[in-house]
Amino acid sequence: MCGRFTITVTIGFCKRFGIAESSVTIEPRYNITPSQQVPVIIPGHEEGSPRLLTSMGWGLVPSWIKEPEFGHFINARAENLLEKKFFRDAALHRRCLIPATGFYEWKHEGGKKIPYYIRRKDGALFAFAGIYEGWQAPGQDMMLTCAIITTEPDSVVAPFHNRMPAILEETVEDTWISAPAWQPADLGSLLAPYPSRLLEAYQVSPAVNSASADGPDLIKSVGQETLF
Repeated sequence: MCGRFTITVTIGFCKRFGIAESSVTIEPRYNITPSQQVPVIIPGHEEGSPRLLTSMGWGLVPSWIKEPEFGHFINARAENLLEKKFFRDAALHRRCLIPATGFYEWKHEGGKKIPYYIRRKDGALFAFAGIYEGWQAPGQDMMLTCAIITTEPDSVVAPFHNRMPAILEETVEDTWISAPAWQPADLGSLLAPYPSRLLEAYQVSPAVNSASADGPDLIKSVGQETLF
């Protein structure tokens, strides 16, 4: 599962993701929570054109739902993307990149929830595999929403949860957002657990437990060791 994440690197953001000029402002965020607006990257309108950066609500609302339950479907399991009606059409036709620099998981110890921050060892930007939808009520603007794909955990995330967000290796980002319709076997190869050698996890302040908390102190280590 992925229920909180961060975008702490903004310098070089557009260059890293090959984005054309955008009206979306990227600012450091240290505690992104479901239902908030998040930056999302989609293919350009024409083949070979730069990627586009837009903003979407985190929590997928399928286009065919009569009354949206915003924020409900924040994650979608990689293994059954093409089986679940809530995700199938988006998985086939509306795939996206959701930029991040890390995410939080929790351990239950002595009746307490201890938060840990998981990121690349080099602190670099990466992208979650995502899907998105547009929902529109009569006479209103289109509401764009997204969900993060989850997969089996690698050895870094396994001590915390039996799922992890599907982090795409940079070499397959274009394939994920631009390739035509998939077969289930294709999804499995793209959405495999991220190489554990590239990640680290360390304990952070319980202040992150509050959805309203933000700021760089949230990702500072408070423990004695880094878990690899």
